[in-house]
Amino acid sequence: MEIASLPYVDEHTTVVAAGTDDIWRGLSETLDRSFSGPGMAVYARLVGSIHCTVSGPRPLAEGSTLPGFRVVAAVQGRELVLEGRHYFSSYALIFRLDHVNPGCSRLSAESRAAFPGLAGGLYRRLVIGTGGHTVGMRRLLSAIRRRCE
Repeated sequence: MEIASLPYVDEHTTVVAAGTDDIWRGLSETLDRSFSGPGMAVYARLVGSIHCTVSGPRPLAEGSTLPGFRVVAAVQGRELVLEGRHYFSSYALIFRLDHVNPGCSRLSAESRAAFPGLAGGLYRRLVIGTGGHTVGMRRLLSAIRRRCE
């Protein structure tokens, strides 16, 4: 999948009172905790995700998987790129870390996704149109921030 060709969905950003190395560790731990539960594995199977289990190195590195995602790029302290695909969507989640000043960094999460066909359009309305994606991304970033501060 060519991530750059996926349509832009949104981007969420938070400022964290921590250095990028600490945030990198917190990002990996929070993603593992958030996506590795049995509920996410069941959901990933139900929607036909090609990645339904946790595998690969920890902290997250290229080739690691979480239910619904595979890590396609990991530049420690800078960027983590996840991609996935299922019956209704092809998608990517790109986390970027930027140094703001000593002890303070910016964490952003960019979402990209294609929702092909009628079923994809309906899925988009359920996930994006209801605001559920926005709520989930804000909660995820807040959890990462709390873990790191």
